[in-house]
Amino acid sequence: MRKLAALLLVATLALTACSDAGQEGAQNAPARPEGSNGAPTASGSTGGLGAPVRVKVEVPSGLAAAPFNQDRYLQLPTGWKAAVYARVDKARFMALTPSGDLLVSQPGAGKVQLVRAGAVSEFAGGLRQPHDMVFAPVGGQMFLFIAESNRVVRYPYSNGDLKAHDGQVVVDGLPDTSTPELRGAYAHVLKNIAVHGETLYVSIASTCNACVEDTVSDPQRAAIYTYAAGGTNASRHLLARGIRNAEGLAFRPGTDELWIVVNNRDNTLVPDDRDVDGDGQSDKGKKMAQFVDDYPPEEFIKVRDGGFYGWPFCNPDPGKGLHDMGLLRDYELNRDGAKADCTKADPIDLGLPAHSAPLGLTFYNGAAIVPLHGSWNRTKPAGYKVLYVPWTANGPSDPVDLATGFVGADGKWWGRPVDAAIDTDGTILISDDAGGTVLRLTPPRAG
Repeated sequence: MRKLAALLLVATLALTACSDAGQEGAQNAPARPEGSNGAPTASGSTGGLGAPVRVKVEVPSGLAAAPFNQDRYLQLPTGWKAAVYARVDKARFMALTPSGDLLVSQPGAGKVQLVRAGAVSEFAGGLRQPHDMVFAPVGGQMFLFIAESNRVVRYPYSNGDLKAHDGQVVVDGLPDTSTPELRGAYAHVLKNIAVHGETLYVSIASTCNACVEDTVSDPQRAAIYTYAAGGTNASRHLLARGIRNAEGLAFRPGTDELWIVVNNRDNTLVPDDRDVDGDGQSDKGKKMAQFVDDYPPEEFIKVRDGGFYGWPFCNPDPGKGLHDMGLLRDYELNRDGAKADCTKADPIDLGLPAHSAPLGLTFYNGAAIVPLHGSWNRTKPAGYKVLYVPWTANGPSDPVDLATGFVGADGKWWGRPVDAAIDTDGTILISDDAGGTVLRLTPPRAG
C-alpha cells in the first residue's frame, strides 16, 4: 500500500453530482487513501465523470509566479474546480502524513518538503535523489519510508512531526550511478516503493532503453524486489522481472494485489511483415515514426510473484485491443525467440498511450488515478494529463481523461503531472515537476 490516509475521507464528496459511492479509509491505515467497495459505472467516453468543461485554475495571492503569471485553464469534468495548492520546485512524488500535512520529494535538490497551511519547509535534506515515499506501521511504530537512488531509509514518525529524525537504513546498495559497472550511466535511477504488511517492495528500473545487461545483473534491473520492512537487505526476493520502469506501485484497497504503471521502451523496430507506410511492401525490421509513435503501449499491470512481463525481449501487442495484451518478439533482441518465449510471458492487463509516461498510481473512490508525465519524442505530444481508470470486477476499464490542458494551443506544455495524492477532505492533489506546482482538483459535492 502506498500512501497514508490521515482521516476518513469525506463521504459526501463524490466523483459526479449524482454519485453516492462510499469511500473507505481508516486513520493510520498504511495506504494511499483508496476506494469504495464498488467501481463507478462508465458512461460513454466520460467514465461517469460528466462532460469536460474549460476551468480556470485559481491562483492564491503570492503563488502566481510562472507558469501562473498568466491565466491557465484545464479541461475537467463538469462541476470540478482547479487551484494552485502550493509551489514546490520540481515537485515529484507525494505522501500525506498522519497529521494531514503533505510531503513532496525533490530528487534534484536531495530534499523532501513539507506543506502545511500553504507554507513550505524542509522536512528532510541531504538525501541522494529521494523519490517515492510511503507511510506504514511496522512492529507497532509508524514509519516514513523514503526511497533514495541507492537505498531505502525509514524514519519513525509521530503526529505533528515537522522534521525527519533518526533515519534507519532498510535496504542499502541499490544500483545507481555509483555502481561501478554502470560507469555513471543510469537512465532511470529514481526508485519507487510500496509497503504492504511487513514487506517492502522496491522497483529497480532499467538503465537503458533496451539492453540485455540489465537482465543478468545482480540485482536484476527492470525488476521488482521485496525485502523485510524491518531489516537491512533482509530476505531479498525477486518478485517479478521484465518491467522496464515501474514508477507507480500501489496495492488495491482491501486486497493483496500490487498494481503498477510502467514506462515502456522507445524506438522499437517493426516486428513483423506489416505494411506501415502503405506502399504495399513489408516494413519488418525498420524504424519508422508512424509505427514508433503508437508502439509499444505503456503498461498498467497486476504483478504476479514470479511474473515475467517481457522487457527487453518481448513487447505488448495491441492488435486485439489494449486489455489483456499478449506479447510479440522484439526484432532487435529476440528475433528468433531464443532469448524468451513471448507466448509464455504474462499478459499486460491494460495498455496506456505509447510514450505518455505514466508515473504515479493512486486508488481513489473505486477507480485509479494515473498522471501521465508526457512524451519527449513522439511526433505529436502524448500524455500531459491525468487519467481516471474506472474499476470493474475484471480489473481496470477503459481510461478516461480527468484533467487535460497542460499543453497550450502552441503545442508547448506548461505543466507535466507526476503523482496524485488524496487530501483529507477528499480532493485530489497533483504534483507537477515542470511548473513547480501542486494542484488541487476538487470534485463537486453531492447535492
